[in-house]
Amino acid sequence: MTATETTLATAGIAGANIARYLPHMARERPDQTAVVTGAGHDRAGQPIYRRLSFAELDRVSDRYAWGLRAVGIGPGTRVLSMVPAGIPLISLTFALMKVGAVPILIDPAMGRRNLAQCIAECAPEALIGVPRAHLAGMVFRRAFRSVRRRVTVGSRFIPLGDVNLADLSVPIATPYPLEPVGPDAPAAIIFTTGSTGVPKGVLYSHAMFDAQVRLLRALFGIEPGEVEMPAFPLFALFNVALGCTSAIPPIDPTRPASCDPAAVVAFMQDQVVTSTFGSPAIWERVSAFCLERGITLPHLRRVLMAGAPVPAGLHERFRRILAPQADTHTPYGATEALPIASISGREVLAAIAERGADPAAGTCVGRAVPEVRIRIIPISDEPIARWDAALALPPFQVGEICVSGPAVTRTYINRPAATARAKISDGDGIWHRMGDLGYLDDLGRLWFYGRKSHRVETASGPRYTEPV
Repeated sequence: MTATETTLATAGIAGANIARYLPHMARERPDQTAVVTGAGHDRAGQPIYRRLSFAELDRVSDRYAWGLRAVGIGPGTRVLSMVPAGIPLISLTFALMKVGAVPILIDPAMGRRNLAQCIAECAPEALIGVPRAHLAGMVFRRAFRSVRRRVTVGSRFIPLGDVNLADLSVPIATPYPLEPVGPDAPAAIIFTTGSTGVPKGVLYSHAMFDAQVRLLRALFGIEPGEVEMPAFPLFALFNVALGCTSAIPPIDPTRPASCDPAAVVAFMQDQVVTSTFGSPAIWERVSAFCLERGITLPHLRRVLMAGAPVPAGLHERFRRILAPQADTHTPYGATEALPIASISGREVLAAIAERGADPAAGTCVGRAVPEVRIRIIPISDEPIARWDAALALPPFQVGEICVSGPAVTRTYINRPAATARAKISDGDGIWHRMGDLGYLDDLGRLWFYGRKSHRVETASGPRYTEPV
């Protein structure tokens, strides 16, 4: 038994199935709110919230799990999940993992053609989704040809799918017994953003999710009982494992820059949010709104920003909004490997003061997180079959960022060429080529220089996006 497995067994969370954290929290913190989300307004215009405790969320998930098994969705079944963020996504995803199925979590905002290609590559055996998802299946029949079971989420009066999700939520006498899985068993398929091409499906194992939970807890000091606002919907799944309340914000996750900052701030104040994770596009609007009106957020302990470059000015703004002991953080990583490095707002501003305003310095994204190794290798677009320590470049030399660790995924779904270009075998381990360029300084800090595919080769040498 590994050290991690021993720790979990001691805490009463034995087993490899990542879904085990929900029944554990239901036992340890049954009455704590697991998820809270807006449910409209009353006649006086005051917001109405829907809440589920950890015990209630576990029961809802168990009912779905029994229902899913009754219609043939079980161990190893690939299930395309296209349901709304919040309670439906959280309860259903845990139900799928409880039965050992493999949820496919996909962003419908990636565009029709990309969506059809990505679904076809994953070859889902079941679809659980809102009516629009089922209509898409009728339009893109080739992409959905592998689907054998269809479950509709929403109105029972729309004649789509084989069964309605509500009909699967039946009264139960006993909790659902978690499907026993190995640490390396498939847990989910999550797609990359597609910033440099068609999004790629990334296969996550249960062990990788476990590693992410462990790293997030250690890195940011997140404590059970906190209220976390996940502007990235999938982060709500980690909150369950961390024992945090997920306060689902009034933000369209596919259009974060269009959020209403007044509504976001009011929600954070109503729910006394202590931590949040989202796109810097949200915090550009929210921080400007707060400063214009002299609003502070003294209850907010940390603001995690990722998904796009974070300008130094945004860290500076938050110094005037947060309490003195609070801070911003910019974890660095990708769908294939997260978290890899992290840096606080204070450290960012100190690094800028140290290096000056020279754009050639790039953007400092911090030091490697625990259990993760970062190396810089020569820039190349060719596959590298096996790792060699001689590949690593010395400090201050720009190259491709390469990472290894327990939260690094091993393969893309049905993209052998992409897997060969991005993965380097190292015995039983794997190195992931981030597709980003940068360098390590003499203090072990990683400086980001831009995407490898965005560099421009000139007669006088390459040009990189960050310095430009």
